[in-house]
Amino acid sequence: MKTTRKRYSADFKAKVALEAIRGDLTLAELAAKHGVHHTMIASWKRQAIDGMASTFSGASDATKAVSESEVEKLHAKIGQLVVERDFLAKAFGR
Repeated sequence: MKTTRKRYSADFKAKVALEAIRGDLTLAELAAKHGVHHTMIASWKRQAIDGMASTFSGASDATKAVSESEVEKLHAKIGQLVVERDFLAKAFGR
């Protein structure tokens, strides 16, 4: 018997984590309210708190710059491969 895991949207996780951070309800009460195990809520809360620091540190800007340069390199490689493919297709008479 195979069980499938329930996947929760980022919006749902953020909403529940924010409620946990506020502390109006206990983790057990939040778990009962949303139908999620309390350890999942604790994990989402920890991830949200850890992620807040990177929001203000500018780390996302550095990551974005790295990924933009990586995308440029990959586009150049794609262009090179397309030219090679077209050349070889003509050479073999396709």
